[in-house]
Formats: sequence, C-alpha cells, structure tokens
Amino acid sequence: MVSAGLEILGLSLCVIGSLLVMVSCGLPMWKVTAFIEANIVVAQTIWDGLWMSCVVQSTGQMQCKVHDSVLALSHDLQAARALTIISSVMGVLGLMVVIAGAQCTNCIRAEYVKARVVNSGGVIYIISGVFVLVPLCWMANNIISDFYNPQVPSSKKREIGAALYIGWAASAMLLIGGALLCCSCPSSSNSGYSVKYSPTKRATQNGDYDKRNYV
Repeated sequence: MVSAGLEILGLSLCVIGSLLVMVSCGLPMWKVTAFIEANIVVAQTIWDGLWMSCVVQSTGQMQCKVHDSVLALSHDLQAARALTIISSVMGVLGLMVVIAGAQCTNCIRAEYVKARVVNSGGVIYIISGVFVLVPLCWMANNIISDFYNPQVPSSKKREIGAALYIGWAASAMLLIGGALLCCSCPSSSNSGYSVKYSPTKRATQNGDYDKRNYV
C-alpha cells in the first residue's frame, strides 16, 4: 500500500514537472530587459527566449520574431534548445515506462519485474531533470556575469526571466518524483507465513500403511 502511494505521488510530480519543462521551453521569457542606471525607459521590454525574441510595448502590444539562424545563437541558447527537447521526450518516455510497470496495470505480471520497470522509469525522470537543470544554471550564470560586467552596456544587460524559475521548479519536481519512483519497490515477502507440506504416506506391499507413519 505504501509503495503504491509512492508510485502515485512520484508519477504525479514527474508528469507536472514534464509539463512545466515544455512550458518553460516554449516561453520567450528566458532573458528580460534590466532597467538600471540610464536604461530607465520603460516604454518597451525585450524578452529573449529559445525560439524567438519579443518586444512588449507599454500599451500592451507585443511583437515577436523567430530566430532566423540556429548557428547565430549563443552557445547557451543552443544547448538549452537541445537539452530541453531531450528532457521533454524523456518525460514522455518515462511516463510510458512507469505506466507499464505500475501496480494498477496488468501489462506485466511478475511483481519483481514491475518494480524494476518502475525504478527504471524513475531513473529516466531523474536524468530528464538533470538535462533541464544544466541549461538553466548555465543561462542564469551568463545572465548574472553579464549583469555585473562593467564592459557590457546597460542596454545589453538582462535579468533572469520567469521561464528560468518555472524550469527550476520543473527540475525539482522531476528529481523528487524520480527519487520517489526509485524508492517505491514493494517488499519481497508478500506473506508472513510459509506453508510446509508433509510427504505423502505410502502403503506397504500388503496394502496396509507403514506403522512408522503413526509414530
């Protein structure tokens, strides 16, 4: 019963984490304009994402432009694109594996094999969380380094966007949920009693039972 609860809780966290990874991947708010020093004009805000850059006017109008060339992007954006997509695919794969080995399904009969399949799904989710955590930390490190770099103009400095915070929350859910799935292995002994059978009594040649059977 406890292992089934851990499976449900771990799978719920992993599914929510995978959905948040997809949301973070699609949002353009990875880098946001920093209003500091002389850059106090708030008429427009620039958002930089993995797939497009958007300019939001103070009137509420927004114009977005998709990145024309992948090779023209910075290394952190290229790595973030690849790793977030891989993490999303692994999230779907992990969901299929966990459902196949879950205790509420009959895809696999052997309990031992089902437990190992669920543990494998937990490992997949942990790897998925690591894959999405790497570009998030890399991107945040570059944003902070450029922010405190005096050689970077104020108009070029950016702040951490909402997509990074969503990605960090998704990574935490994937890691915690994957760990719960790895710990959801049921106990090997299903019953506390062992049944022992005595050997069958055999008759003698005369048709009578051996007297030793009655001792």
